[in-house]
Amino acid sequence: MAAVSGKIVQNVLIAQCCQKNRQFSTQSKRDCYAPTGRNLLSSQGGKLACSGISTMQLRNLSKFNRATVYCNAAPSATVPPTLEKVDFIKLQNGSDIRGVAVAGVEGEPVNLTEPVTEAIAAAFAAWLVEKKKPDASSRLKVSIGHDSRISAQKLQDAVSRGLAGAGLDVIQYGLASTPAMFNSTLTESDEFLCPVDGAIMITASHLPYNRNGFKFFTNAGGLGKPDIKDILEHAANIYNNFTVEVLIDAGKKASLAVKRVDYMTVYTSGLVAAVRKASGNIEKPLDGFHIVVDAGNGAGGFFAGKVLEPLGAATSGSQFLEPDGLFPNHIPNPEDKVAMKAITQAVLDNKADLGIIFDTDVDRSAAVDSTGRELNRNRLIALMSAIVLEEHPGTTIVTDSVTSDGLTTFIEKKLGGKHHRFKRGYKNVIDEAIRLNSVGEESHLAIETSGHGALKENHWLDDGAYLMVKLLNKLASARASGADGGSKVLTDLVKGLQEATVAVELRLKIDQNRADLKGGSFREYGEAVLKHLENITDSDPKLQKAPVNYEGVRVSGYGGWFLLRLSLHDPVLPLNIEAPSNDDAVKLGLAVLAAVNDFPALDTSALDKFLQVDYNMTANLLA
Repeated sequence: MAAVSGKIVQNVLIAQCCQKNRQFSTQSKRDCYAPTGRNLLSSQGGKLACSGISTMQLRNLSKFNRATVYCNAAPSATVPPTLEKVDFIKLQNGSDIRGVAVAGVEGEPVNLTEPVTEAIAAAFAAWLVEKKKPDASSRLKVSIGHDSRISAQKLQDAVSRGLAGAGLDVIQYGLASTPAMFNSTLTESDEFLCPVDGAIMITASHLPYNRNGFKFFTNAGGLGKPDIKDILEHAANIYNNFTVEVLIDAGKKASLAVKRVDYMTVYTSGLVAAVRKASGNIEKPLDGFHIVVDAGNGAGGFFAGKVLEPLGAATSGSQFLEPDGLFPNHIPNPEDKVAMKAITQAVLDNKADLGIIFDTDVDRSAAVDSTGRELNRNRLIALMSAIVLEEHPGTTIVTDSVTSDGLTTFIEKKLGGKHHRFKRGYKNVIDEAIRLNSVGEESHLAIETSGHGALKENHWLDDGAYLMVKLLNKLASARASGADGGSKVLTDLVKGLQEATVAVELRLKIDQNRADLKGGSFREYGEAVLKHLENITDSDPKLQKAPVNYEGVRVSGYGGWFLLRLSLHDPVLPLNIEAPSNDDAVKLGLAVLAAVNDFPALDTSALDKFLQVDYNMTANLLA
């Protein structure tokens, strides 16, 4: 990669200055675009400056999609622009990159700027060239898509400049879903310039409006943690070697290398075809069904008009389909209680057969049946397991670590499958399913309680839209066979799933400023907490440690269970408790508290509050 990176450094960044926008005066526009009389970009003490527009105007203009501005003066490559210092490694979030892209939230300074983005894109280009090793006569192609975030357009332009400056062809999809971006590496279509060699999705999932980030794909799937770390380290080197000259050069190359394609048309047609096939090739297999969609103002609004309606379903009552990066109605997150309440109410108000909800970039989803019963978390896993095990009897279902004991019983005792409970993190779950298949243990489903679900038949892609297509297939095939009962065909599949009366997740934060950390890392401290808890529970006859466990400390007792684990990225120990009653949940919580009280840097206030509330509830029940 070192040999490649030298080429990338010389072709990376372009300074963009202005955009025609009704918020600015005609004179400002004229000054910005005037080809004579002013040097829009000049080097002053090593800094980028516009002599014809104020610094404040530049900052305002940078919020919008801008036209490329070329410098009238010939800048020197020896005078580097002054750029903010950025810790690139802190932008890593597992197998994703995430940062703050929009100013305005106190305590959250912007660290995902356009120059940072261009450096990351150039580093991905170098990584891709190293992996693909194209011959000198061919150019690699990379597709770019984004969700509805307000910073999406400017970051798409910055990614384009970084890629084009590295000598790659760039295909912009505009508003898209994460699964579609991966699919673009597989689709074979000259008309849509596919397959591409790599794909970048600009998204930060369900995080607040000021955040953004990137997911990367090749035809082998999403990049893993080591790849992201490699790219970020390389991006830091590129960023530190930026010059004014290469800023301009990359912009010129982007103007020639960027093409635009409506790839979502290809992606949605594939979803429609899958449902038609499941029904026996009926043109409108969902005719007569009423299905509402809640996209949370993210990228999933397409599902109503481009998937459900061509299949014959009525979609009136669907809500928040319009992209709005401020997310004014609710967080686009199938795990969020407010979001689930919104789609549930929409189903009941419209007397719909089914409700479907997506997260911002459509790699997660959940559903609601006609009675308002939520089909998310353990229920969604149970439902998908039932569907997959009908198709592949005996297969192994891989889930994350926080799934319930009742789900294990359901999968193994009722469905005849095998439940392999692994680590938290959708990529961990998917990679484990792939590994099991590689060593001869058949697995067709990897799914996390968050709503990330991937199937072997769908290239192990966590695709929220495809998960919902699997539900639609059941509806369509049931109707085609004459067994029409609306969404009852789905809820019948999860009959017998044992569900806890109490299910909570509490976050115990590690205070890194406490003296007892003694300069050690929060990870080391968290591991010490877990080891101590493990020792304490081993000596308690009422508690039983899980015989097979891949993450944290999982213990059964009092008819329920708890799991204390260390967060993948943050100084936090999440605690999950499930129990048949409040009293039993309190007993499990007290067992944890007795162990963790020996660690002063661990903030147990969330657990203390839970125990106090439930003590009061228990006292009332026993009175």
